[in-house]
Amino acid sequence: MRRRDLRLVPVAAAAWAAAVLATLAPDAAGGVAAGAGAMTVAGLVVVCLAARRGGLVGAGVARRASPGRARVVAAAAPVLAVVAVACAAMTGVAVHVAVAAPARDALAALPVDGGRSIVFDALVVGKAEGGAIGIRFDAIVTRATVGTQPREVSGPVLVRADRVPAGLDVGADIELRGTAFAADAGERAVLVVDATEVSVRAPPAGALAAAAALRRGLHDVVDGLPQPGAGLVAGLAVGDTAGVSVDLDAQMKASSLSHLTAVSGANCALVVGLAFAAAALCGARRGVRVAVALGALIGFTVLVTPEPSVVRASAMAAIAMLGLLLGRVGAGLSLLTVAVTVILLLDPWLCLSLGFALSTAATAALLLLAGPLADGLARWMPAPVALVVAVPLSAQLACGPLIVLIAPTLPLQGVLANLLAGPAAPAATVLGLAACLTAGIPVLGAGLAGLAWLPAAWIAGTAQTLAAVAVVPWPEGPWGAMLLAVVGAAVAVSVIAVRGRVRTASVVFVCAAAGLLLGVGPGAVVSGRLTAPTSWAILACEVGQGDAVLVRSAGRVMLVDTGPAPEPLAACLDRYGVDRIDVLVLTHFDLDHRGGIDAVVGRIGVLVHGPPADAADAELLARVAASGADTRAVVAGASGMLGDAHWRVLWPRRGATPGNDASVVVDVAGGAVPATLLLGDLSEEPQRLLAAGGALRPRYDVVKVAHHGSADQSAGLYQATHPRIALVTVGENDYGHPRASILATLDAVGAVTARTDRGGDALVWLEDDALKVWRPRADEVGPDG
Repeated sequence: MRRRDLRLVPVAAAAWAAAVLATLAPDAAGGVAAGAGAMTVAGLVVVCLAARRGGLVGAGVARRASPGRARVVAAAAPVLAVVAVACAAMTGVAVHVAVAAPARDALAALPVDGGRSIVFDALVVGKAEGGAIGIRFDAIVTRATVGTQPREVSGPVLVRADRVPAGLDVGADIELRGTAFAADAGERAVLVVDATEVSVRAPPAGALAAAAALRRGLHDVVDGLPQPGAGLVAGLAVGDTAGVSVDLDAQMKASSLSHLTAVSGANCALVVGLAFAAAALCGARRGVRVAVALGALIGFTVLVTPEPSVVRASAMAAIAMLGLLLGRVGAGLSLLTVAVTVILLLDPWLCLSLGFALSTAATAALLLLAGPLADGLARWMPAPVALVVAVPLSAQLACGPLIVLIAPTLPLQGVLANLLAGPAAPAATVLGLAACLTAGIPVLGAGLAGLAWLPAAWIAGTAQTLAAVAVVPWPEGPWGAMLLAVVGAAVAVSVIAVRGRVRTASVVFVCAAAGLLLGVGPGAVVSGRLTAPTSWAILACEVGQGDAVLVRSAGRVMLVDTGPAPEPLAACLDRYGVDRIDVLVLTHFDLDHRGGIDAVVGRIGVLVHGPPADAADAELLARVAASGADTRAVVAGASGMLGDAHWRVLWPRRGATPGNDASVVVDVAGGAVPATLLLGDLSEEPQRLLAAGGALRPRYDVVKVAHHGSADQSAGLYQATHPRIALVTVGENDYGHPRASILATLDAVGAVTARTDRGGDALVWLEDDALKVWRPRADEVGPDG
């Protein structure tokens, strides 16, 4: 086995550690730079002195040492040199953060508290990406106007808006108007801007404008092709996911295929490899081939937009390709560590990026683990097949412990999905890229797009099929990550090791773990699902005196409030097999609506909420954001998609005072979801204003009664909404909830009342246009049977 050169690994690790420390505590960056710089100088001095005294330099000047001493010095000098270089890398990273600190501090010092509206001049530096609520993109602020006073500030911000204005692309000069708040510590963005207005003052120019035109041309030539494959072509070719539907995006993620629609090192390596091969076929010398390959890489980077993630992928692709060209795994690893170090020197804030960590882990796995795994698998299958299996398996083993930190599940279908879709991805990428470059030539561009659609449709079909396979729940947090790392190591050893006790123990461990996963995991939840309907669309959980209502469409789940404590919510989610919350709505921050949030932290996609009242509320939001969720305050007018259903926020109005009367009121319907109105804890007066505002539907299938059925209700609201089913989320209480007055009102409008304190969970769904309701402890049925 060829010996691997690990000397530069400590350098990359030191740079990463320094970046984490400096970005999380910018005030300490100067001290880190000074300390690491002093250690660098000291290390270099020691190396030079040791070398001279050991007789390694300065022959005739220094007294030649004994052979034994020379050997000791010869062994120590490289170690000391690595330490010095590591300290130098730490110095560079810390200096970068320290130099950037004054500008970032000035931007952070803007008076953003109190929901004050600010106007920003900015340059777009990242693609606009859609989500469950609106869009988001990265920008660099160049000026801010507070009131009538302009301030010269500069720094990165994350912009969130409801729509993409015409001409918005990387390189566009824009004006933003909206509110802002401080981003989390360690984030590249200094502020998060919730923009109510986004105006494009000047679209991209030059090469960026040409690239944007090419991407638009690709969308034009695939528009007439069948979905969902058509939406994937641009994503696979140039990383543009604008045409990927919400459902397909979720299916790609669930089947571990989402990396195919992001510009990754694989895309860049493919482009570079093709350019290198084309130059070689033309008889070009090695220097010319390298120049052509680098030119192609630069052009591809501009085409897909030179945002930080793309630049990172380009660097990873370059070192992976170079390692393979040299035919030396050790050289590839050294180049990987150099690339990681250089990238962190240029952008220290990537140290906390999951994408960067996954990219590094996957590249290292391909360099270090894929070969030995292929050799081990070749004992049971043909060598070419073993190599095909080893590539996704090595990436899965390396990336799994990181992914489980944000999604505590084990997607066992991921390796199979990548085996099936992997061979189609290069064809779709190359053909799609060719279609993009020739989109202006009608017949040629359309023909290439049609060819690219074939592998793209195969990938989409693979994602749709395997996304339906149930995932295995996994322990969350650091312990879950460490446990999965141990299991992954055991899998690797059992495949790679030829014989011996270690291999036997690993095989036994893996078999035992598989038995537990396949037996105990599903068995623990089966008994709770045997009698409950599986087609529910609305589910009011029995969580005591509090709210926790689930809405489901096309496999996507919204949770409105979390109840008073984690345990009852966790039990409800387990009963019905809910392991992912795509959208969490916190209507307001009273304990009986947010107290159970720990049951879902770490598996939330988007959190939308009303106005926070105090520092404790802000801390809760920060904690959820740190777990990987996108958080956003909403007011009336916000909307989004949940699977095939559409949801709207009807309340509160902008500037509302935090509390019950600023509850987020959600209307959701479509996609097999009955028309549903969820009222939070809204009291009589805002209920009256809501009914008079004209935003309500003429009739609702389901209404979640406000404030657990308190007496503070507007009868006119329930008369205006004509609910067929009224959900009363209530438990044992001293308030007299639900009050007789509201129960009488509901009875008068003809609603079937479903109380969680008497009948337990309430499940509602549509069946052949009939509305059904199921209760585990009651005889109540839906109005249509």
